[in-house]
Amino acid sequence: MQPRNMSMSGVVDLAAVKAAQEAKAKAEQARAQAARQGGGGAVSPADLVIDADEATFERDVLQRSTEVPVVIDFWAEWCQPCKQLSPVLERLAVEYNGRFVLAKIDVDANQMLMQQFGIQGIPAVFAVVAGQALPLFQGAAGETQIRETLDQLVAVAEQRFGLTGLTVDPEADPGAVQAPVRPAGPHEAALNAAAQALDAGDLGGAVQAYRNVLVDDPANPEAKLGLAQAELLQRVQDLDPQQVRKEAAEKPADTQAQIAAADLDLVGGHVEDAFGRLIDTVGRTAGDERDAVRLRLLELFEVVGADDPRVTAARRALARALF
Repeated sequence: MQPRNMSMSGVVDLAAVKAAQEAKAKAEQARAQAARQGGGGAVSPADLVIDADEATFERDVLQRSTEVPVVIDFWAEWCQPCKQLSPVLERLAVEYNGRFVLAKIDVDANQMLMQQFGIQGIPAVFAVVAGQALPLFQGAAGETQIRETLDQLVAVAEQRFGLTGLTVDPEADPGAVQAPVRPAGPHEAALNAAAQALDAGDLGGAVQAYRNVLVDDPANPEAKLGLAQAELLQRVQDLDPQQVRKEAAEKPADTQAQIAAADLDLVGGHVEDAFGRLIDTVGRTAGDERDAVRLRLLELFEVVGADDPRVTAARRALARALF
């Protein structure tokens, strides 16, 4: 996600905000002014998802982005992928509890905004942080990818601009729609079968069993962890460790060699080495190669677990390498 400065003719000139330090200073000034005017209080969950347009863009997106990252969902009524993506973004906005605000913009009614952001197709998702526009992704995206992107956005907003989000009071609007509770589903038998296959060394069977659970329950944490572990073991089972490490040492620019070595690092318990290797590779690559390394790193995060402090530190390092 590289910052893209855009001239928002008729709204605000984002090209005027070029340096991160300047943007941070402006964000701090805006927050101080809002505090003097009695702003910055708690918001309701309903305030985390808003409809924005050309008339309200400066207030609801640009000004608000000095307090909290604003994710923009460009959509249209006729767009079928939009109808799949938008509910996920709305649910995550509530789940993230004020770490970002979601602004929905109908491109049919806001052609100028669509042109100024250079959007070629929808759905398209951007963010604005302290007045700086960041392209996030375009087209359909899985929830795991969306969460990882949002995590990186939140981390950068906090570290680089000091934006820690909004305080949400669930009682501020008793009628507000809360994030839906995902039913657990009867997956115990399938999970047990997958674990047994994993223990027996039937990696292909375990992978398929975990995938079957995730078809019905995409957020099932046990299935996500099990699948990540099974796929990792499946990738390394036929590797020659000495040859892999030799190639990685001799070819630092070979992304596939670094990815394979990172897999072996993790299986061997060298978590920081695996993460560091891939983060360094992200920093010196671009395009499809960089994306392949980033995706493998996200898969390894799943293996270790989101709550592990080593994953938390690596996410921050990855965000710095990407932005």
